[in-house]
Amino acid sequence: MTMSALIPTAMYTDHQDDFLASITIVDVGLAQISAMSYPSITSVRRTPKMIRRSDPEYLQLSLTVRGQMRLAQSRNEVAFGNGQLVLYDSSYPFDGFALPGREEAVGQIVAQLPRRLVPVQPDRLTALLSTALPSDWGFGEMLRRFLVQVTTRPDEFGPADGPRLATVFIDLLAAAIGQRLDEATEPSADRHPHALYLTVRDFVRAHLSEPSLTPDAIAVAHHVSTRSLHRLFQRHGTTVAAFVRRERLERARRDLADPLLAEVPVSAIAQRLGFVRPADFTRSFKAAFGVPPRAYRDTALRNASARKAEQ
Repeated sequence: MTMSALIPTAMYTDHQDDFLASITIVDVGLAQISAMSYPSITSVRRTPKMIRRSDPEYLQLSLTVRGQMRLAQSRNEVAFGNGQLVLYDSSYPFDGFALPGREEAVGQIVAQLPRRLVPVQPDRLTALLSTALPSDWGFGEMLRRFLVQVTTRPDEFGPADGPRLATVFIDLLAAAIGQRLDEATEPSADRHPHALYLTVRDFVRAHLSEPSLTPDAIAVAHHVSTRSLHRLFQRHGTTVAAFVRRERLERARRDLADPLLAEVPVSAIAQRLGFVRPADFTRSFKAAFGVPPRAYRDTALRNASARKAEQ
């Protein structure tokens, strides 16, 4: 039983005496991506008791590289094989297995990240648990290729690339989930509302440094009414102002953790991201991440330096 793991589970195998496994872990900021190889897991379970004992409120994304797997969670059950992506949640019980089939060993890539980082309404996200995400087209295919590249060529990325990799991963995951939700809920081929949301989201991220980035300004830039823009973001479980604030704080967090920006004053990073008053930035950052920005930077840079020294 792996009770010391981040997400405790009970695992059983028919290779108790010769369980030869390998793992490659890639740290991408707040997320972690692991490539694993092992002979078989005949049963894996996460029970309500384990959840009560420890629940980091993480999402996990599994990519099968070799072998056959089954997972049941939240009234959904899916069998999946090579190249398929499946999403599951640490806050819900699950059970399943992983068998090598005709292969010598199971190959699996698992990505873990805090659920709060995925900009999707909780009820819509729950409906996708233990279902297959498209992995042979669109954003799902891009996400699959990203996971494979990061874990097979980790030497191409240094400690400073962690926050950047996290940004790419979260964006691809959110986009893949969005396409899956569109496919499941929209009866017609009209995808314009979601396409507009993705366009607005990218626009916001490209203009975070502008203090005038208001709902009215965003609406004018995209030739829609402010009321329509608000409705668009309500469909995704947030407001325009909250989305802008969250993106600014996330960008600030990544910049503060970047060793290449270590000499840039905290106040300059805040001002560059549209926070006119330093006190407002400090208060908002602490409310979002639990620590003041200077303390966060000190810890993040210290950890990055330690990881670099270990390499």
